[in-house]
Amino acid sequence: MTDHNDPQHIETDRARAGATPHMTRYILAISLVLIVVIFAVFLLL
Repeated sequence: MTDHNDPQHIETDRARAGATPHMTRYILAISLVLIVVIFAVFLLL
């Protein structure tokens, strides 16, 4: 029988249950640049 109080050591990828792509930071950066450009266009008009 296993003791539930014992710490379990699981690999990082298994604990996260998947990969961690870096696509989110690119989407954030592109969105931020687009918003700044759109606000600049509205400000100039």
